[in-house]
Amino acid sequence: MSVAVVADGLEKRFGATIALAGVSFRVDAGELFGFVGPDGGGKTTLFRILATLMIPDAGRAQVLGADVVRDLWRLRPRVGYMPGRFSLYPDLSVRENLEFFASVFGTTIDRERSRIAPIYSQLEPFADRRAGALSGGMKQKLALCCALVHRPDILFLDEPTTGVDAVSRREFWDLLGTLKKGGMTVVVSTPYMDEATRCDRVALVQRGRLLATDTPHRIAASFDRPLVAVHVDDRYHALLTLRQSPHARAVYPFGESLRYADARGDVSIDAVVGEVSAFLASHGFAHVRVEPATPTVEDVFIARMGAPDAEAA
Repeated sequence: MSVAVVADGLEKRFGATIALAGVSFRVDAGELFGFVGPDGGGKTTLFRILATLMIPDAGRAQVLGADVVRDLWRLRPRVGYMPGRFSLYPDLSVRENLEFFASVFGTTIDRERSRIAPIYSQLEPFADRRAGALSGGMKQKLALCCALVHRPDILFLDEPTTGVDAVSRREFWDLLGTLKKGGMTVVVSTPYMDEATRCDRVALVQRGRLLATDTPHRIAASFDRPLVAVHVDDRYHALLTLRQSPHARAVYPFGESLRYADARGDVSIDAVVGEVSAFLASHGFAHVRVEPATPTVEDVFIARMGAPDAEAA
């Protein structure tokens, strides 16, 4: 099978709130596909539909060739799902949680050891520890282990690294890379823009809509305006000042600098560097350094959100 997931016009409402608004996409078999966007963008609703836990109001979706509504009982044994909130039994040990989930699908830890070995090898020294006493990173690894123990054909991981330290995040993504190399189809959601680069393709999600779907490199390369990085001592007041610049399209914090995107598409980057430097100097800012910036997925996301300045302060 060359296509693992196909969604066509998925819609879902909760009262007056639109969670999904005509979402369509496809995920190829063996792909590591990411949905990237902020909380409230519709990622969790989408994943619950794809994991057969929620029925869409309109549209349809197929996972592994099976309809997520009509064929849910045939599909569920083939799907591994890891919800965003830790949902294992905190009073059970690591081993007991894993044994329970294995038994639900009629298997055992020993029988599936080859599948879960890359993860379980890190958990086994803590096999008798209560799940609730694990660190955030170890909890996520246990949840992933439980989602894999029945040998699913596809994994849906909803924000698996939220609230996890940077080292554990990197280790978790390394594990996903290992699963992908083994042929597993992995669909993951994340609010962290930097994690987009670990995916084969990503979809940018905002308010229930897909803003763009492509490889991370192509999405970053689609940024079509001059973009500069501004290094200045008083970043906050410089940000407010730059937003008053006559040609500013967007100004927002970016790490230890500010990003300034020009509204004009026909002006050279060198001209923008000079204009921004002169504008800040004319408003009394000293020790300013302005330089061309390489667009990232995050820059494209902010640009496509529309009216980002009001939300970036």
